[in-house]
Amino acid sequence: MTTEEKIARRKLSLLDLAQELHNVSKACKVMGYSRQQFYEIRRNYQTYGSAGLLDKLPGCKGAHPNRVAPEIEASILAYSLEHPTHGPLRVAQELALRGVTVSAGGVRGVWSRHDLLSKHDRLLRLEREQQKNAVPLSEEQVRLLERFSPEFRERQIEVHHTGELVAIDTFFVGSLKGVGKVYLQTVLDCYSRFAFGRLYTSKLPLTAVHVLNNDVLPFFEQHGVRIETVLSDNGREYCGRPDHHPFELFLQLEGIEHRTTRVRRPQSNGFVERLHRTLLDEHFRVAGRTTWYESVDQMQEDLERYLHHYNHERPHQGRMMEGRTPIQAFMAGITEQPEVPMMEAA
Repeated sequence: MTTEEKIARRKLSLLDLAQELHNVSKACKVMGYSRQQFYEIRRNYQTYGSAGLLDKLPGCKGAHPNRVAPEIEASILAYSLEHPTHGPLRVAQELALRGVTVSAGGVRGVWSRHDLLSKHDRLLRLEREQQKNAVPLSEEQVRLLERFSPEFRERQIEVHHTGELVAIDTFFVGSLKGVGKVYLQTVLDCYSRFAFGRLYTSKLPLTAVHVLNNDVLPFFEQHGVRIETVLSDNGREYCGRPDHHPFELFLQLEGIEHRTTRVRRPQSNGFVERLHRTLLDEHFRVAGRTTWYESVDQMQEDLERYLHHYNHERPHQGRMMEGRTPIQAFMAGITEQPEVPMMEAA
C-alpha cells in the first residue's frame, strides 16, 4: 500500500468515526485533524467519491513549461563531458560564445535531472563514457581523471614480469639546516613494487644516473634480470637531447628504453606517487619528529633501514600483490620473465 492510499484510508476512517460519534469536534481531536480539514474532506468525498480522498499536489503535469529545449540540453551535456569541472555560470558563458543562450539556472536544472549537480558526479560520468565507448580524451580530461582517480593512472600501465617497467621520479623531502634542500631519487619496479631510494642535495641528471648505476642495475644484475624500460616524467633531470643529456646517454649505453608520461607535469605514475605518500606517512614524518638530522648521510641510513622493512617485511595490498612483500613478488616475477633466445652458432 502506497503512502497516498494510507492517507486516503485515514481520511475515510475520520468520516466513519464522526458519523459513529455524532460529534465532528471529538472525531477530529481523536484523528488529529481540524474541523476545516474535516469539512473539506467530506465535501471532496461527496463530490468525487473515494478518488476525492487522494491528495492532489498542485503544479503542472508533465515537463515544466520553462524547461530548456532538447537541443540546448544536449549542448549542456556535451560541454559538461568536455569540461566536467566547470561551474554552471562558466558553462552558460562558454555556450553563449557558441551561440547557445541559456542561464546558469538552466544549466543547473539540466544537471539536476541527470544527477550531475556535483563535480564528482560529472567526473564519474566522464570515466564511465571513456570505459564504455573508449572515446579519445583530451589532455585536460586525462589530467582531471588522473587527479580524480589514482586508479585511472594505474589502468594505463600493464606490467607482466619483473624488470619490464621501472619507474623513476624525484621527490622533494624538505630542507635540512646547514645543508639545504634534500631530494629523493625514487626507483620502483612496477611489477613487484620493489623500491630503491637515495637522497641528494640537488636534482640533476647525474643524480638520476647515480642511483640507477650504483643501486638499481647491480641489484637486477645480481638476480639475472634485465631492465627493459624506464618510465619517468618530463623533468629536466630525465629528458633532453638524446646525444647530450647524461640520463638519456646512460640509458642508451645500457640498452634500456626510455618512456615518458603523456601529461607534462611533475609526476610519473600512480605507483611512484603511492610510494611517496607511504614514505611520508610511515618514515619521513615519523623520523623527522624523533630524530635531529645533521647530514644527508644520516638520513640515508634511516631511509635504507625503512626500505629494507618496506621491501622484505611489509605486506602489500595493491593490485597483483595479494599480500606479498615486494621481494616475494620480485622473485616470482623472474620466473615469468620471457627468456631471450640465444643466437645459433654459425
